[in-house]
Amino acid sequence: MTLEGVLQTALEKNPAILQAKANVEQAAGQRLVFRSIAWPSARLNIPAGVQGGDRAGESTTGFASAEGSFVQAIFNAAIPSSLRRGDVDLLIAQQQLNVAVTEQLHAARVAFYSALYNRALQTLREEQQRRLDENVASQKQRYEAGLTDRSAFTSATVEARELDAQVENAQRDYKQARLNLALAMGKDPAQTLPEPEGSLEFSPRTVDLESATKRALERRPDLQLARELVRAANEDQRIIEAGWYPVVTAYISGHYLPVTGIHREGSTSRTNDYISSEIREGANYTWRVIDNGVVTGAVRKARATREINEVALQKLEANVGRELLRIHNELHAIEARHQSLASAESAAEESTQTVEQNLAGGLASQLEYRVTQNGYLETRSGLLSAAYFYNVALAEWDRATGRYFQFSEAGAGR
Repeated sequence: MTLEGVLQTALEKNPAILQAKANVEQAAGQRLVFRSIAWPSARLNIPAGVQGGDRAGESTTGFASAEGSFVQAIFNAAIPSSLRRGDVDLLIAQQQLNVAVTEQLHAARVAFYSALYNRALQTLREEQQRRLDENVASQKQRYEAGLTDRSAFTSATVEARELDAQVENAQRDYKQARLNLALAMGKDPAQTLPEPEGSLEFSPRTVDLESATKRALERRPDLQLARELVRAANEDQRIIEAGWYPVVTAYISGHYLPVTGIHREGSTSRTNDYISSEIREGANYTWRVIDNGVVTGAVRKARATREINEVALQKLEANVGRELLRIHNELHAIEARHQSLASAESAAEESTQTVEQNLAGGLASQLEYRVTQNGYLETRSGLLSAAYFYNVALAEWDRATGRYFQFSEAGAGR
């Protein structure tokens, strides 16, 4: 499976991403709740029944009446803030989706690189083990032919067996990396684990720290999420502050009663005794003059929440430059180390071949062979590690600059 296939599968099946998508749909429903404060409210009641009977001397007659009302807010200081709060709530859910996509795709990418690295490391260890086993067989033949003593054969055997633990560690790390890759892709670990395709390549990339920092401040999903949380807290505060202002609503209510065909009796309360159809219209005016600290306390609490969110946003923005500078320096350091190891690899390989030939002819000792083999192994392992850590650093750079997921500019402007 290629890296592109891994990222695409993670985008489609990762549980955290799927949950974040569901949260966006939930926020769309919550936006309707916030907007309902500005919409009119209508109600209709239709009571019906049957009256009459032989004892009353009346024929059985069915009847029905209707009662309805229509209420519309004319002035409510909370309406503009509530409408904006609904939009912000949806944007928060969208940015949370962007953050989830960034985190999960980054985890999948790092797991993919880790699988490639540990597989290559396992191959390198097994190749080194093969060479040491060949050396053990050669020393055994020399010992049986009387060309060397038993200590050389024993030393070669011990050296070969010391590498067994490193081979097993590489195999275990490779299986763990494949398991992490399956989890990031949303696959069942009980099924066949994914097999990464390709190999680690060292491809230096030129990065512009200044432009990347500016782009990260504008587009990183976590920063956009923090800004939306500040906006949400600000709108919450304005909605609560609306309690200090009056509320004016217009209403229309009506009652319909049938004129003939039913027997009517007055109620004990004449004000509730409707004897004919009617329509009423008017306006209601309410104003909380003394709140006893209810609104004031809630406003202070909302203001504190907004200030906390603002401080958290400032910390995130201040950390962007430091984080990108650290990754920038790390990329340059790894690149310099890779260049140094690459120049030393050919010399280490040539030296290893020479010592191996001399050892077969009895011109070199086991100590010389061990030193050159370990040096060559360390050089190749260092090159492999440099390629791995460089690719991981590039993944960190893409995450820190917001390259994994670009949220919709149209959605951000709503």
